Amino acid sequence: MAVSGGGLRVLFATSEIAPWVKTGGLGDVSAALPAALAAEGLEVRVLVPAYPALLAAFPERRPLARIEHPAGALRPALLSQPAAAGGPPLLLLESAEDYRRPGGPYQDRGGRDWTDNALRFGLLSKAAALLASTDTPLDWQPDVLHCNDWQTGLAPAYLRYRLRPRAATVMTIHNLAFQGVFEPALLAALDLPASAMAIDGVEFHGRISFLKAGLQHCDRITTVSPTYAREICEPAHGAGLDGLLRWRRERSAADLTGILNGIDTGEWNPATDASIAARYSIDTLEAKAVNRRALAGRLGIDAPPDTPILGMVSRMTLQKGTDLVLAAAEALVASGARLAVLGSGEPAMEEAWRELAAAHRGRIGVRIGFDLADVFAVDKAIARDMTSVFAWLASRTEAEYPVDYRVQIEEIIRLWRPQVLERASKTA
Repeated sequence: MAVSGGGLRVLFATSEIAPWVKTGGLGDVSAALPAALAAEGLEVRVLVPAYPALLAAFPERRPLARIEHPAGALRPALLSQPAAAGGPPLLLLESAEDYRRPGGPYQDRGGRDWTDNALRFGLLSKAAALLASTDTPLDWQPDVLHCNDWQTGLAPAYLRYRLRPRAATVMTIHNLAFQGVFEPALLAALDLPASAMAIDGVEFHGRISFLKAGLQHCDRITTVSPTYAREICEPAHGAGLDGLLRWRRERSAADLTGILNGIDTGEWNPATDASIAARYSIDTLEAKAVNRRALAGRLGIDAPPDTPILGMVSRMTLQKGTDLVLAAAEALVASGARLAVLGSGEPAMEEAWRELAAAHRGRIGVRIGFDLADVFAVDKAIARDMTSVFAWLASRTEAEYPVDYRVQIEEIIRLWRPQVLERASKTA
């Protein structure tokens, strides 16, 4: 569907972007959505921290502006633009002390949150707000600032308390469980006024919540599906923010919108994908057997042709329900199935999966991690080859999966009879 208002300028602020920095769906959306908007005629820029993987990918960069802070403890930064990135232009927020470090974007190599995450993503939020204000140092000025998850949640608050807004603000919730909650003593360090520490400000149970700040002060809220938009207004799924979300929805139906995530068929197309062992289409499904063997080989799984392989690619957390699969794994293996698992998450759950794989060598294959610093050559191939096996969609809330996947699953549930499933399992 064409988007009205051609020429609309959008600044898309994000803490990760595939393929360089990705911990979950946000990285995928940050790569695909700006490109899709640009294809519809919108003028889009993507603001993202200059992590090591991005600096390595784009050694030639043009400096655009220095970002200084008259108050608070946020560190100064350089805004730069890669010489040739392809797609919508990237704006890299360079601060070596904040972003040029080993580990992931939010945690060190041991899985511990960086202790200065409030300042690191306060800087990202402040930079986004500055570029969306009348005080921007750039000639290019956005009409819309699109913020994503807690890491950019303070941007609407900075526009409310410290800057003169020029752009309208949209806040997208990709996962409400992560809220960026920090101690109130950081208020001054973040260059926020004392008046912001209020129920109609950034305060959340006596602490500072980046996500709550964004939801409170943005013009519009979107999330990953209509169902999820309804669920997060309920106490059971609202993670303490359901009251605020209900208030926004009741104030105006347009304030909270669920837009179902879509799949990037250019990226995930088995007919053209060079990452899989054998390309295939609806007319050459027999080639999926080649990918099945490749997957089994990479993960050390002994899987005869008549043995089903059950695959899961997921964050290993309670919210995603991976513990439910873990609890059922031994019974599934005892029934003759094989398991292929790719993901990372809570250290205890990662270790439990490692131990299970060690106890069932040849029947359970587990690969821990989603390190994209090496362009995930091996893990990417494993994830893509998962399309040749049966896949789980486990979650304690509505599964936030692309519409293509959800429709296919609904078709399977409605149409597949046991004998059809049995017949299909012999070739899956």
